[in-house]
Amino acid sequence: MTKSELVDAIENAKHVHQEQMDKIESEIAGEKIENPTALGKMDCECGIWFHSHTKLMQDILGLQLFERLDKSHEKWHMDYVNIYNLFFKEKKKGVFTKILGFGKPNEMTLDRAKLYYQELQKDTDELLKISDSAIRRVLALSDSKFS
Repeated sequence: MTKSELVDAIENAKHVHQEQMDKIESEIAGEKIENPTALGKMDCECGIWFHSHTKLMQDILGLQLFERLDKSHEKWHMDYVNIYNLFFKEKKKGVFTKILGFGKPNEMTLDRAKLYYQELQKDTDELLKISDSAIRRVLALSDSKFS
């Protein structure tokens, strides 16, 4: 993998998680979301890529930065579960509930979702900050470290 390919991959991961935040914000605003955000870091396209390149990432980023990035990514997904559970967790709905629309989130649920979203925004900021550190590390290395 070349230096520019690795930088592009990290930039893509940042972009994907920013898009997910936009999607989550739309959920809270009442838009229907067909394809919810991945619950686990290993269900996320970024996590799959990251862990399929573990050795390379550890060699390039160093073990400490690799682990910070991995743990931050994991925390992001773990905290997202709170929002997912509010909007997508399987709830048995009867015919009348579906017809009358009682299955929509109530005000208290929306308030909780907004609080969870604020926490997730902090996680996002931290994930992006660590990702930027990773990019700086990659850019600082000699091209000879890459294939």
